Amino acid sequence: MTSPNARESPPDSSRDDGGGPLEGLTVLDLSRVLTGPYAAMLLGDLGARVIKVERPGIGDETRGWGPPFVGTGEGRTSTYFLSVNRNKESIGLDLRDADDREVLLGLVRKADILVENFRPGVLDRLGLGHRIFQDANPRLIVVSISGFGHDGPSAQRAGYDQIIQGEAGLMSMTGPDAGQPTKVGVPIADLSAGMFGVIGALAALDERHRTGRGRVVHTSLLGSLIGMHTFQGTRWLLGKDLPEASGNSHPTVSPYGAYRCSDGELVQIAVGNQSLWNRFAPAVGIDADDPRFATNEARREHEGELDALVEAAFGTRPAQEWTDELEGVGVPTGVIRTLEDVYADPQVISQGLVADLDDPRLGLLKVPGSPIRWDDEAPGQRHRPAPLLDEHGEQLRRWATHDH
Repeated sequence: MTSPNARESPPDSSRDDGGGPLEGLTVLDLSRVLTGPYAAMLLGDLGARVIKVERPGIGDETRGWGPPFVGTGEGRTSTYFLSVNRNKESIGLDLRDADDREVLLGLVRKADILVENFRPGVLDRLGLGHRIFQDANPRLIVVSISGFGHDGPSAQRAGYDQIIQGEAGLMSMTGPDAGQPTKVGVPIADLSAGMFGVIGALAALDERHRTGRGRVVHTSLLGSLIGMHTFQGTRWLLGKDLPEASGNSHPTVSPYGAYRCSDGELVQIAVGNQSLWNRFAPAVGIDADDPRFATNEARREHEGELDALVEAAFGTRPAQEWTDELEGVGVPTGVIRTLEDVYADPQVISQGLVADLDDPRLGLLKVPGSPIRWDDEAPGQRHRPAPLLDEHGEQLRRWATHDH
């Protein structure tokens, strides 16, 4: 899928990673911190070439978000920055400088997708609004990610992940109980907005094949989390049943959650249908036909009684015995692991979810791998280390102003 905009390949054109479906496309990443850089990185994982535009001398502020850091001296980089900036090149441009704006517009003319997460109106004030970009390159697809949306009464509010988790209602459904609203352990608003932005970009690329023109794709952290409400949203909008935090219990299915075993470990179960209940109940010494528990609706009504019986049963044996027995009868079950355990798991490794990056400055790095694999590749083939600030600046400046 070679870019019809590019008159030549970007300077760092050699790839030893097998490419991908978006190979030949160029992405201009004007974003910072997490949601935009994550979206651009995903496009890079899919094979596109990604050029990250950063403030000269400062760069993306997450370069300094630590500890922990990796490396020393010029190569010292935060692990936070490394998590969302692989498969990219870097150029330092001051968007308030007329000459640097011309370099940027040169890159825009050769790009297929531009990702930005400026607060609405900021690019216009810099003389670099979406219309300027698309006048320079009518085929350009702009992915614009905001905190609360690009218009409306809250458009100018700063959109930080934890703030959005609260304002989008996610924290009201997360945590041990209604009195302790709790954020998710990863910046889920940032990440989901990045993924929705990529979905929009891929749809716009398909449309461009038919129309020959790009378009602006808008998404937001607020919108992304509300888009993920799914059954919890309809539970309220249609059923007028207001969701509340319920710890590790499922809001509509029972038994479904975590139970402590005799060795102190927690085992999770997912009894998601009647067939699974009929297999699970005998394993824990409960009569599957007991009228209090015979249907999911009855189990929900008597959930406190049922949880007490299940907890008592699990407390008689260690976790490994329970997982072995329940898996043996086909009941979905699992333990709760730390990331130390996760990244050492043979199944995780087999799927390429731990990737090796050979960084010339930092040495061999192990990082989370892409969850997407192609049918003709081995896991973990498509990863290059995050760049130094302005590492490719000189080459990219020449390329941006080269007309043939």
